[in-house]
Amino acid sequence: MGHGLMQYGVTILGQRISYAEILGQLAALAVVFLAQRRTLWTWPVQVLATVLLFVVYTSADLGGLAARQVVILAISAYGWWAWSRRRDPVHGVLVRTATWRERAVLAAVLAAGTVGVAVLLDVLNASWAPWPDAWIFVGTVVAFAGQGLGLVEFWLVWLAVDAVGVPLQIHSHLYFSAAVYVVFAVLVLIGVRDWLRTAKREAVDRVADHASA
Repeated sequence: MGHGLMQYGVTILGQRISYAEILGQLAALAVVFLAQRRTLWTWPVQVLATVLLFVVYTSADLGGLAARQVVILAISAYGWWAWSRRRDPVHGVLVRTATWRERAVLAAVLAAGTVGVAVLLDVLNASWAPWPDAWIFVGTVVAFAGQGLGLVEFWLVWLAVDAVGVPLQIHSHLYFSAAVYVVFAVLVLIGVRDWLRTAKREAVDRVADHASA
């Protein structure tokens, strides 16, 4: 099915865009929209996007971006499980800001992971752009892990991923994907605002609950 969707597509402004890329990126865009609303539908839609984009990036010889889809699939399963266990009947999925220690861990994993994956991609000759490919790969893993934990900061990691992802997609002639990444950035900014407001409200509610207990 995936290879069939790669074979067929449409031509926009002289550029051929496969149906797999269109459907995969639209599903990924929907994931950001759903994550803003903290709905469990975020994760099954992410699984669909993962399958389609794996085919797209494999065809574009972007080993890191293709491999990250496999990791995202595993994280999506965890996120689905975690969100289903941390739902509030009134507010939905509970979210919070990370502690300074958690932020340090996220930053360290992002930095060290990028170096390690870039070296591996270079050694295996699995990507023509190992460093940006690695940054996007590791950043995506860190962002989804933070999202699964309900941390507001995962949106900021997505901004860092988008900053590298847009030019990489353009150089890979995946222009539709590059345009979607720009839309991602706008939705991410909205997501940061909404989740931060929710986290502050829930923090106040927890303090009030402890005071009345």
